[in-house]
Amino acid sequence: MKQAVMVRPGRIEFREAERPAAGDGQVLLRIRRIGVCGSDVHVYHGRHPYTSYPIVQGHEVSGTVEEVGAGVEGFSPGDKATFAPQITCGRCYPCRHGMYHICESLNVMGFQADGAAGEYFAVDAAQTFKLPQGASLDEVAMIEPVAVAVHALGRAGESLAGRKVVVLGAGTIGNLVAQVAAASGASAVLITDVSEYKLARARECGIEFAVDVTREDLRDALRRDFGPDGADLIVECVGAQATIDAAVDAARKGTTIVVVGVFGARPTVDLGRVQDRELSLVGTLMYQAADYQRAIELVAGGRLRLAEMITHRFDFEDYARAYETIDAAEGECLKVMIELAGADK
Repeated sequence: MKQAVMVRPGRIEFREAERPAAGDGQVLLRIRRIGVCGSDVHVYHGRHPYTSYPIVQGHEVSGTVEEVGAGVEGFSPGDKATFAPQITCGRCYPCRHGMYHICESLNVMGFQADGAAGEYFAVDAAQTFKLPQGASLDEVAMIEPVAVAVHALGRAGESLAGRKVVVLGAGTIGNLVAQVAAASGASAVLITDVSEYKLARARECGIEFAVDVTREDLRDALRRDFGPDGADLIVECVGAQATIDAAVDAARKGTTIVVVGVFGARPTVDLGRVQDRELSLVGTLMYQAADYQRAIELVAGGRLRLAEMITHRFDFEDYARAYETIDAAEGECLKVMIELAGADK
């Protein structure tokens, strides 16, 4: 089978690899779509701190079940499926206490272990999720980032019903956090960015309040759109000094701030303000099986607008061109999708 291998930063080579078989407890997926995310771009540029080369990417994936291994139930050839790309030890404190997604020895397929950027991929059935046949292959490939959004909002620790939510950053994850918040009963969602292109995409996806913070102060926008009580929850989805500052500055007393963005440089945080206002600053990483199930429910129920988020498509053989296009777009793109030959809708 054909497999895409990133042999070094900026260099993808296609190699012939032996087609895997579904081992005991596994399913073999025929890969149909591969989503490109921001972390993949970091790998392409050699800026991911926990990835070495060569590496096979591919962790946002849709496929159809080709084979079912011994002992596997609930899957049949032709099923549409995706998987959670976590490899955990099962022995450390987090694993033993139900927090396997933050395993002390966590490896992620596509970063510390080979991912699914090939024609076929064998994966444990226990971390594979079947979707309704009515789901599109694009939607199946976006379950992973939707699960990121579901888990992030779950870290707030309370129901979102009737709450007002601010999302800082209108990239793919920020857009999905905003959509999931709205689909989970938030009474109002406001999203910010410095890119009018991304804000326009957010509006297309049904986010009512979209604010360009280069033109309007966030606190003024909150007073106008949310009223004097401001936001109940703030979600930082950029990973930049300016946005963590904005989150702390805009938070009313007692607010929770969930940090989703990945920070390249170590930020400073006004902990005096955090202490004085009793703010809750909460981190989030990846997801658990329940987050995948919730993501599937939202997608299957038609609660999210995912098609509007896909801005570019490339054939598998043009994998490298996808990265070149992302660089050239200078932020004017959202979800980039790689399609494998023969992949239907």
